[in-house]
Amino acid sequence: MGKKTLKRTRSLLGAVFFVCITLMFLDFTGTLHKYLGWMAKVQFLPAVMSVNVLIIVAILAVTLVFGRIYCSVICPLGVFQDGVARIHNVFKKNRYTFSKAHNILRYIFLGILVAGLIFGVGSIVALLAPYSSYGRIVQNLFSPVYQWCNNALAALSGRFNSYTFYSKEVWIRSLPTFVIAAVTFVLVVVLSWRNGRTYCNNVCPVGTFLSFFSRFSWFRMHIDEDKCIKCGMCTKNCKASCIDGKNGYVDYSRCVSCGNCMAVCPKGAIDYKHLPRKAAAPASGQTSNGNGVDEGKRAFLIGSAVAIGSAALAQEKKKVDGGLAFIEDKVAPERKTPVVPAGARSLANFRTRCTGCQLCVSQCPNDVLRPSTDLMHLMQPVMSFEKGYCRPECTSCSDVCPTGAITKILKEEKAVTKKGQAFWVHWNCVVCSDGVSCGNCARHCPAEAIEMVPYESETPNLFVPSVNENKCIGCGACEYVCPARPLSAIYVEGVEQHRIL
Repeated sequence: MGKKTLKRTRSLLGAVFFVCITLMFLDFTGTLHKYLGWMAKVQFLPAVMSVNVLIIVAILAVTLVFGRIYCSVICPLGVFQDGVARIHNVFKKNRYTFSKAHNILRYIFLGILVAGLIFGVGSIVALLAPYSSYGRIVQNLFSPVYQWCNNALAALSGRFNSYTFYSKEVWIRSLPTFVIAAVTFVLVVVLSWRNGRTYCNNVCPVGTFLSFFSRFSWFRMHIDEDKCIKCGMCTKNCKASCIDGKNGYVDYSRCVSCGNCMAVCPKGAIDYKHLPRKAAAPASGQTSNGNGVDEGKRAFLIGSAVAIGSAALAQEKKKVDGGLAFIEDKVAPERKTPVVPAGARSLANFRTRCTGCQLCVSQCPNDVLRPSTDLMHLMQPVMSFEKGYCRPECTSCSDVCPTGAITKILKEEKAVTKKGQAFWVHWNCVVCSDGVSCGNCARHCPAEAIEMVPYESETPNLFVPSVNENKCIGCGACEYVCPARPLSAIYVEGVEQHRIL
């Protein structure tokens, strides 16, 4: 392979994945997802959560053959780090140095992620998942700018009687999630600007897990000692800080096969090729802990155990679950049980599999989904009905979810799936408080689950809602159209287990 071909190919593929995934999050019409949705499903952690064995095996196989190219091509957060580092390289070249791997720190973050998976702490999984972290950055920071530009074009095109664009309300769906996205963005940018892939190689649990396998990759970067003049150019251009040019050592657990070292080597001393195991051994002291224990083999066994354990855990979970004078803004009620989309099947399934990537939030056309503020399940989407309701004919969230937290559901099935139950609060109802007729909830209920019944015997012309539990699907239309403010007089509580009516 040519000295610069690897770098150019990797850069091109990484740019394609990065741009397409970013546009998929930005596109609130859902059009691009029809063509680009597979890019979300080939992300490693979503594949693990959905028990997509084919994707998991494919990623591990590619890693065993080519090294950690997943991190430099497919992972959008990894490519984002490369982009930031590349911008800094324009102002300051040859700025990297070799550093030893901080294995204890890496394994701590990996252990935290595994613990979060085992004990069902969705907020930990959402916080550490690299794909989800980038999704939150796009949804909370980039998307508002994109929508403001779209609204400006909509206003401009409207002057020419063109409706190519339509306005989209820009609002913060969850302040805690917005803050977390902003902090993550600043942290990643600062670390990438200062020293390349610091976040990827020390924090990201997916990168750490794949490092167990990349140590044994078939193709690797190799420094030819006969050609090497110890100039250090490879070390100064390695954004993963994994090349010790003076000793001819490459830490394959951190190398992402970017090709930078090959491109800058003045003597062509670095090749990307298959090496016999003996020739590929690192410098003295790198493979043994002093007691004759091969650290590479130990890491591989640990990685395999984690992979098998995670897959088994996910499979086990899968088996278990199956005309007002003044209009105030509505306030969401405190629900004892959150309402989650119909395709989730159950609250337990949803919480087990969701990584909080916010793709479903960005694609929801009715602004029903927003990140949870519950500490244990922070950033996992829940349904709220201040700005719209979950239309029975809409399946956008189930179409885009890459983790299996919201499984694919047909429109006909969704229309009869009970995901919540409406309850009437009589002291909030304008019929009871103001003595006026209403009936909005009954008129707009798509399931015809609400019947208006006489309020009191002495007021025969006033009627109040009565909810039929056997018909209500928990879509939230009644809560949305209720004129009572700030709290609706009728609200929806979620159900633990969804069922077909």
